Amino acid sequence: MRKKVTIRDVAAAAGVSHQTVSRVINERPDVAKETRHQVRQVIKDLGYQPSAIARSLIRQRSFTLGVVTAGLGFFGPARVLKGITEKAEEMGFTPLLKELPTFDTEDIEPHLNSLLARQVDGIVWGVPEVGTNRDWLQDRLPELPAPLILVTTQARPDLPVSTVSIDNYTGGRIATEHLLEQGYRHIGHITGPLNWWEARQRKAGWQDALREAGVQVVDHHWEEGDWSPTGGEQALYRLLDRYPEMDALFAANDQMALGVVQAMRREGLKVPQDIALVGFDNIPESAHFSPPLTTVYQDLPELGNTAVLELVQTIEASQQGETVGRPVTILLQPKLIVRESSILLEP
Repeated sequence: MRKKVTIRDVAAAAGVSHQTVSRVINERPDVAKETRHQVRQVIKDLGYQPSAIARSLIRQRSFTLGVVTAGLGFFGPARVLKGITEKAEEMGFTPLLKELPTFDTEDIEPHLNSLLARQVDGIVWGVPEVGTNRDWLQDRLPELPAPLILVTTQARPDLPVSTVSIDNYTGGRIATEHLLEQGYRHIGHITGPLNWWEARQRKAGWQDALREAGVQVVDHHWEEGDWSPTGGEQALYRLLDRYPEMDALFAANDQMALGVVQAMRREGLKVPQDIALVGFDNIPESAHFSPPLTTVYQDLPELGNTAVLELVQTIEASQQGETVGRPVTILLQPKLIVRESSILLEP
């Protein structure tokens, strides 16, 4: 069995005191650059693993981030969580995960208190904004002992909290503008569940793009879905009955677009010859739809990365006694991925 490398072994190999090694590990500024480099190289060569418990005790911090999420069986939350955990570990923090039973859970006290009891340094609230599941912020946010950042939510200028989200409104606009540029004028929309902020934003982008192009928007031009392929299929059947002149369709996610493709095939309709189609998400399977799906790409891992980076910067500023800046609102921009489902190719 290999002997465990200690801090004194590192100090002996580097020719410095164990206190100097400790200062390097804890990123203290009072170490010469050459010495810092030398100690880090010895740590790497010897395979020394500093004690996380000792590090926490010395710096009086847990080096953990509470991460609250929901719906990890869904594509979006799972991808955001991937970005959160990757960036947290890269920055020397251990993520402590709490998954809510449903997206619209309002009883957050047990989950929040559990994280605070473990002395987390900060909290990433990665649950999408659904219904009134943000109402607790008004009462609890001012008294939280650890900073918190919101992911996938609208900005809260009324509260001292930063938010990081995808610009879903722009995503809806660019999807619709692309279809307009292809010459389509009767563009329907299948929304996500409209108690979701993201779904309402994508719908608003679709509406505004059409109105600015001089196309009238009425209620029978859209149907509400539930993010699932079955929901997309059922919504398409209703749209075909209510909007028979529809020549293009923007589905608010790729899963519903998949249901649309299947339903159109059953109805003897072709994509894009009869109805052009654009989705949202750029799930890995979207390039393998038949035909390949034009979609709006949102970088969900980067969303998680950005949230952690902003939160850790707030934590570090607070730890160093610096004035914490005003809350920020960050909107990451989506990108249109054009494939065959929206382009009518010449024969």
